Amino acid sequence: MARVDFDTPINRFGTHCVKWDMMQTLYGIPHDRGLAMWVADMEFRPPQVVQDALQKMLDHGVYGYFGDESRYLEALTWWMENRHGWKIDPAHIFTTHGLVNAVGLALQAFTQPGDGVVLMTPVYHAFARVIRASGREVVECALKNDTSAGGAGRYVLDIAAWDAQLTGRETMLILCSPHNPGGRVWTGDELRQIADFAKRHDLILVSDEIHFDLTFPGHKHHVMAKACPDIQDRLVMLTATTKTFNIAGAHTGNVIIADPQLRARFAAVMGALGISPNSFGMHMVTAACSPEGADWVDQLMTYIDGNRRLFDAGIAAIPGLKSMPLEATYLSWVDYSGTGLSKADMLARVEGQAAIATNHGDSFGKGGESFLRFNIAAPRAQVEEAITRLQAVFADLQ
Repeated sequence: MARVDFDTPINRFGTHCVKWDMMQTLYGIPHDRGLAMWVADMEFRPPQVVQDALQKMLDHGVYGYFGDESRYLEALTWWMENRHGWKIDPAHIFTTHGLVNAVGLALQAFTQPGDGVVLMTPVYHAFARVIRASGREVVECALKNDTSAGGAGRYVLDIAAWDAQLTGRETMLILCSPHNPGGRVWTGDELRQIADFAKRHDLILVSDEIHFDLTFPGHKHHVMAKACPDIQDRLVMLTATTKTFNIAGAHTGNVIIADPQLRARFAAVMGALGISPNSFGMHMVTAACSPEGADWVDQLMTYIDGNRRLFDAGIAAIPGLKSMPLEATYLSWVDYSGTGLSKADMLARVEGQAAIATNHGDSFGKGGESFLRFNIAAPRAQVEEAITRLQAVFADLQ
C-alpha cells in the first residue's frame, strides 16, 4: 500500500462537524484562530477502500434498506481474528448505532432503575450521562494515579478500596479498555482482577474496547473475552471500527455476547426499540475491515506516535504541566496541578489566549479535576502549532 498522507490539513468548517463548527458556540473560541482538540475524532480521511465503497453506493444511487449481513459479518470476524486473535461466532454479534447507544441498550437489558452502575473514574464522560439519563446511579470507583515513576503518573486499579466501597445495590460495571482518558492498556493480570471483582459483586461486566486497535509500539491490547474466558455468563463486549478508521459519523458499533441467556435479553431490548443498522455504516465497516484497512491503521499509529512524542516533549517543557504517557488512543491527558493555577485561570490561558478547545478533566469524574484532554490525531503542523501557543501563554512560568 502506498504511503498515506496524514500531513495535509483538511478544512472541516461548514460540514456540520461538531468538533469545529460548534467550537465558537460552546467555547467562545473564534473560528478564524481556534484549534479544535476536544471531540475524539481524527483530522484524517479514512482508508481509500472506505471511500471507494461509498463511491460505489453513490454511483448506484439507490439508498434502500440494508440486507444480507454475510459479508459484513465475515469482515468483522476476519478483523477480530487477524488483528486480535479472537475468534467470534457471527451469531453473537449485534449492530447498534454506535457504542454510546450500545451502553444505553445494555443498561435497559441488564439493570433496573435505581441500580448502581460502577465506573472506574476518571473515564469517558458519556457513560455517566447515559447512566443518569436511564435513572440509574453512577458509582465512581476512583483509579489510583501511581506517580512513583514520575511525570503525570499512570492509572492503576484500587480493588481493595472498591471492594470496601460497594453496597450490594450495584448490578453492572462498565470497563473502558484501553482506558480513555488515561491511555492505559490493561494487562492480562489487571483484567483478571477486574473480572474477579465483577464476579465477587455479581456485576454484569460491559467491556467497551472501542480504542482496541489504537495501541502504540510496545503495548498489546488484551480482549477481555480472551483474557477471561470463564466470565462469559456475565460479559458484554463492545467494539467498533469507528474510532479506528475515523468514521464516527457512521454510528455503527457492535455488541458481542457469547452467553445465550444474556444474548436473548439484549435481543429483546433491540427488538422492542426497533433498532436496525444504517446501510452507509455497514458498507463502510465491511470495506475497512480488510488488509487495506489494516495497513492504513499501521501507518496511522506510526504517525500518531510521532505526534505523541512531539506533544509530550512540548508539554514537559512547560513547568507545572505533565502529560500521562500514552499506551493507546490519541487523547493526551495533561495534568496542570503543578502550575498552581485554578481551573478558571488555566482555561483563560488555554482557551482564552491560546484559542485551543479541549475537554475539561472534571467531566470525566473523580480524579480528573486537574486535567485537560487534548486530541492529537491531527496533521503534525497542527500539533506543533498547539505546542507553540501553549508555551507562549505559559511563558511566565518558564
